[in-house]
Amino acid sequence: MRREVPDSCPGVLRLHQAADGPLARVRVPGGRLEPGQMQALAAAAAELGDGNIELTSRGNAQLRQVRDAGELTRRLEAAGLLPSHTHERVRNIVASPLAGRVGGYSDVHPLVSALDAGLRAAARLAELPGRVLFTLDDGRGDISGLGGDIGVHAVGGTEFALVLAGQDSGIRVSGTDAVQVMLAAAHGFLELGSGQWRLREVDEGVAGVIEYLGLSPSAAPLEFGAAHDLPIGWLEQDNGLVALGAGVRLGSLPARLAEFLAAVDRPIVLTPWRGLVLADLAEGVAEQVVRVLAPMGLLFDATSPWLLVSACAGRPGCAKSLTDVRADVAVAVESGEVTTRQHWSGCERHCGRPRGAVTEVTATTGGSYRVDRAH
Repeated sequence: MRREVPDSCPGVLRLHQAADGPLARVRVPGGRLEPGQMQALAAAAAELGDGNIELTSRGNAQLRQVRDAGELTRRLEAAGLLPSHTHERVRNIVASPLAGRVGGYSDVHPLVSALDAGLRAAARLAELPGRVLFTLDDGRGDISGLGGDIGVHAVGGTEFALVLAGQDSGIRVSGTDAVQVMLAAAHGFLELGSGQWRLREVDEGVAGVIEYLGLSPSAAPLEFGAAHDLPIGWLEQDNGLVALGAGVRLGSLPARLAEFLAAVDRPIVLTPWRGLVLADLAEGVAEQVVRVLAPMGLLFDATSPWLLVSACAGRPGCAKSLTDVRADVAVAVESGEVTTRQHWSGCERHCGRPRGAVTEVTATTGGSYRVDRAH
């Protein structure tokens, strides 16, 4: 499959002209934010945007209605959130949010930093499409099922399966070699491709990358599925501290709430399920965080119906949407109508649809919604 036009994924330096104004996407490799970086995003959202930080399905952050692109660039550079102008849109790296803290075979977060540095150091990799996704799964299976292009999946403390186009290639690599193999696979994608946005779009792309790498499968491939057991609530870390997993309603985090998160002064991990993990808390601090931030809207209850529903941008953010989808979702949730996994869309494109079985609720020109049961 050949794409006739380059991908149009936005960044900080190339904004998307949404119906409600310019939209900036900030890449956050591995979803990891320091408190000061969260504070910088909160201030930018409040002072330069619409007052919210949108969390994406790749653990990134978006700001809508950006009023001063130059000032946003300056602030994000100062916060360390824009370390490269040439490679900013290709830093799409998701990793198991709880790696190194709760379970898993291996802490993959050091690999995130090494992979990000390797991407930025290779001039040609700036040519990667902004849609290409790198995945690092600590073995629990939460990330490899997201359908990434190039990734690794821990099968032991120091051994990883090489994941290509969302499937286990059968190739096994050491932790020492994992980053270099992923970078080499990215070069292979560029060599093989002819304008495609994703590895799965390249004819015989996986086989071609394997040949380019000069590696051979040595194990039966693992099967990956969509993860539904999201990190929500009180999570005991392996070192005796506490992590708090929180859902965010439709992935829209108000700037004021983000400021409170930053004030806790602990590491924050954005998850690819449009939520976050606040890590390394003492029990007393964790209890206080829940008491303060739950009433402000963070979801610490794994049974909340808000965790069952996702939605596209809808009106006024998207000109193609037939209705204000998010307002309709809120009515459905608050009235108790949402009891199964649902994705609401303002048109037939179904933007933002999560992977796995989900009921599709699609706006129609008649002013109502069509419901297609989970499949």
